[in-house]
Amino acid sequence: MRTPGEVTRAGPLSGGEGGGGAAYDVVVVGAGVVGAAIARALARHPLRVALVEAANDVGDGTSKANTAILHTGFDAVPGTLEARLVREGHRLLTAYARETGIPVEPLGALLVARDEQQRAALPRLAEKAGRNGHRTTRIIDAAELSAREPHLGPGALGALDVPGESIVCPWTTVLAYATQAVRSGVDLHLNCRVEEVRPGDPHHRLVTPRGTLRTRHLVNACGLYADAFDALVGREDFTVTPRRGQLLVFDKFARDLVRHILLPVPGPLGKGVLVSPTVYGNVMLGPTAEDLDDKTATGTTAGGIAGLLEQGGRVLPALLDEEVTAVYAGLRAATGREDYRIAAHPALRYVTVGGIRSTGLSASLAIAEHVLGLLADCGLAPGPERPLAPVLVPNLGEAFPRPYRDAGLIARDPDFGAVVCHCERVTRGEIRAALVSTIPPGGLDGLRRRTRARSGRCQGNFCGAEVRALFEEARNPPGAYEGDGR
Repeated sequence: MRTPGEVTRAGPLSGGEGGGGAAYDVVVVGAGVVGAAIARALARHPLRVALVEAANDVGDGTSKANTAILHTGFDAVPGTLEARLVREGHRLLTAYARETGIPVEPLGALLVARDEQQRAALPRLAEKAGRNGHRTTRIIDAAELSAREPHLGPGALGALDVPGESIVCPWTTVLAYATQAVRSGVDLHLNCRVEEVRPGDPHHRLVTPRGTLRTRHLVNACGLYADAFDALVGREDFTVTPRRGQLLVFDKFARDLVRHILLPVPGPLGKGVLVSPTVYGNVMLGPTAEDLDDKTATGTTAGGIAGLLEQGGRVLPALLDEEVTAVYAGLRAATGREDYRIAAHPALRYVTVGGIRSTGLSASLAIAEHVLGLLADCGLAPGPERPLAPVLVPNLGEAFPRPYRDAGLIARDPDFGAVVCHCERVTRGEIRAALVSTIPPGGLDGLRRRTRARSGRCQGNFCGAEVRALFEEARNPPGAYEGDGR
């Protein structure tokens, strides 16, 4: 029987110096989708592992604000590490989602050509996909394109059909990895920013506001701050430039307007914006691509929104008649090279996992396996494999059964029939189950990512008070709540 790891958000670190706990074999810094995947992979072995995060929740950085596409890797630069890991990660995550309940919909993608130059580029893009191991693409003409996407704007001349591209829930992907890691023995320390690294032998010392952690091996999965963390150990191999992507989310009434992930043909200025359904039943438009200096600049701009609406109107004119229910921006870690910056530093017993851009979600499980190999190059002896503790995440996808429709679940616990958030049809039972889960949310935004509560067309204006009351009640519970076992 496995002993679960601990989840901490405050107070002294029990595994740190002076806390009486043992030193770690591996500390992974950064609890985004990549860091959580690495911690989960390490949990298969008899190692003492910690996952350390500066924020108060998992998946609170780049991972929470991406395009939510499970990529095949058809358009990656052939021969790169990214191309290989995205291709392998697509296979691994597709299978993992079936096991754990992460909603995935394999809609396929269409790269739409809107002029002769773009149409002439389609054979080259199909050849590139073939070099990446994706040999099922085909070029379709304007008539077939119109039949498959009848709401497209005028001027579409044809498209490259890319089967296998899927939409996925990025929120529960991170949650599944981190939950499985903790249940399998990994300690998760939140609100635990690493401010200093003191390299040493046999242990590095990581200085945080909550105490000092000791570890034999160290993994940098810090996303936007991977270069800054590298500097803490004396490395200056690359610089991260935050690339802001602004996105619009349209109301569920727009969902019938689009059947595939609609991609533009890439041009000299990049891949352009996409129009895509989401697993939550909405339609998403974006992202922009703006290189900035500020790694905290996640605000949207009037110019960015206007530009997206202009481009979206050309692709899908009827989309502009629908309501925008959310506007957000995420920052991607650009490093000036069209590939990941993953490297082992054996002399430091240290692995950098940097430059993980928008494909990091798709490649996450493959990145984790690759990092395990690099840690072995750094001297880590992981020991025999063992099964991971099972995990089943709550379903947030509209194409799959939701609790408010589950008569059996409601009969066992009427709270799963008591709708609190009417826009997203989130029940009191789902909220309470999230609040007593292995990794409870650190705030209302974390609760939204676990349940969808407050993310609908009213943005919490109707349900916000009750959701907050349930959250506060969980912080000071009058009694225990069993939840639904997930």
